[in-house]
Amino acid sequence: MRQRSLEWWLAVVRLIAVPLTIWLTAATPNYPSGYESAAWVLSALFGAISVVLYFAVQGTPSRALQLGVLVFDFAVTSAYALLFSFQSGTPTRQLLYLAIVIGAARFGLRGGVAVAIAAAPILAWAEERRAHFFDAAFRLETVAFQVVAGFLVALLVGWLYERVDEQRRTAELRADEAETLRDELGRRSDLLDAANRCARALNSSLDLDEAFSAFIRELRGLMPFDRTAIILAEEGAGRVIAAAGSHADDVMPPGTPLSLDDNLLTQIVARGQTVYRRDMTSPAYAEERWMLDLGLHSRVAAPLLLGARTVGMISLVRAEPDAFAEHEVELISLLGRLAASAVQNIRAYESERRTVDELRRLSALRADFVSLVSHELRSPMASVIGASRTLQSRWRELQPEQRAAFLALIADETTRLASLIDDVLDTSRIDAGTFTYRFSDVDLEVLVRDVVATAQVGQDEVPLVAHVAADLPKVRGDLERLRQVLGNLIDNAVKYSPAGQPVEVRAAQVNGGVHISVNDRGPGIGAEDQRLIFEKFGRVASGNSKPGTGLGLYIARSIAEAHGGKLTVTSAPGRGSTFTVALPVE
Repeated sequence: MRQRSLEWWLAVVRLIAVPLTIWLTAATPNYPSGYESAAWVLSALFGAISVVLYFAVQGTPSRALQLGVLVFDFAVTSAYALLFSFQSGTPTRQLLYLAIVIGAARFGLRGGVAVAIAAAPILAWAEERRAHFFDAAFRLETVAFQVVAGFLVALLVGWLYERVDEQRRTAELRADEAETLRDELGRRSDLLDAANRCARALNSSLDLDEAFSAFIRELRGLMPFDRTAIILAEEGAGRVIAAAGSHADDVMPPGTPLSLDDNLLTQIVARGQTVYRRDMTSPAYAEERWMLDLGLHSRVAAPLLLGARTVGMISLVRAEPDAFAEHEVELISLLGRLAASAVQNIRAYESERRTVDELRRLSALRADFVSLVSHELRSPMASVIGASRTLQSRWRELQPEQRAAFLALIADETTRLASLIDDVLDTSRIDAGTFTYRFSDVDLEVLVRDVVATAQVGQDEVPLVAHVAADLPKVRGDLERLRQVLGNLIDNAVKYSPAGQPVEVRAAQVNGGVHISVNDRGPGIGAEDQRLIFEKFGRVASGNSKPGTGLGLYIARSIAEAHGGKLTVTSAPGRGSTFTVALPVE
């Protein structure tokens, strides 16, 4: 725009100069022979070409046109300077300074100097013409002064032009930067607005599935994709927690476990940086093969970042190669951080909720335990108190066999109370970490036969059968604690077995360890209760349960685990139960 304005103003100045040249030509007297006609021809050419140039520079002139116009201006001013050199005192040679100024204004310092150099011979020629017409000496100092003055004008105007041009370029550069920053600010604003919408979708629910379903719906409207997935890295493996798009229900649906071998997730977790696979035609990771089978070719995967820790990745895939723009890659990276925070919040909430549910369950169990223990204590204590008072008040009236029966009842109920109190104390010691063991070499064959014989002597309704393998190896353990475990399992089996149905106790060496199993033909235990019975105060909720504290199996399992083993159950309703103690052999 600056160059166009200069050319337009110069064209206007030429048009204004046309009548001046005509007046100068008409008003000048005493032309030498042939000079007047030459002056009129020059004025006519100047006027005609000035009109043509006025219309030629209305658009944006090219550099070639500008150079041609400069040559025309220099030629006209030189012609007038030479033509009117016959007049004394007429400053026509100073018109060359105007050409120098125009050259500097058009082309800077180089243009002004070039015109000044071209003007030097014209100034010398004009001086020679003046000396000829006035029969005077050629004044070299006058020519030198005019040439030097022309160079000074060229340097000054050229320097000013360079300064103005530099400032113009700086202003244009800053204007371009301002426009770029404005566009970048607008893009950032749009990016943050999009991220906020996705964040609101993620925070719309504390249920993981609902939150990510809303997030994916928002993401689909914001950034079209052919498939997306959110994958968490957990304990050396990956797990898909959300997926949508092409074949999301049958190819790696939510809940699918992933190996980290030859998987992009491994790189994402290790480096914590966004990866853009512009074209997966040559697969670099294992999962890209089935993506190509689905017709998907470009992929962006961003880390789920919690601070500096990567907990997974979010992946967007499109069918076309190189289909993601730079701002989309940046947005996906930002969404990775938002999704990670949402996952963390939801999982923290779920953990707290599970903790609260567990505390409520334990509180209910404790309440049941208090009620149960109160009942279990009240019944034997009532029997002991009643039998004692009967003996006290009617000792002389009772027959010896009646007295013995009352004393036996007191002994049995006292033993029951002692057993109940022992279970409670053992449980508290296990929780406190003060449950003690005395390890030695234990002969399990002797232990099993001894416990079975003792249990058989104590009752005669349920037969006990022991199957002990020959050459059973010894184990390192606490004899009395293992006796406690086996006795508890046999007592439970007898308690729940129908009269006349045998309880089988088997001991054998299995896979380098010893398994002791107790099998009954009782009512069995449902799958939903098989975990509960090993917990403190845990009791089967069905009508098949028997009186008890619900502590025996908890204690037995704790003792088995303290020996490096485990206690498991295999059961089904109506098919009896088999409890197995697995102990290691050193």
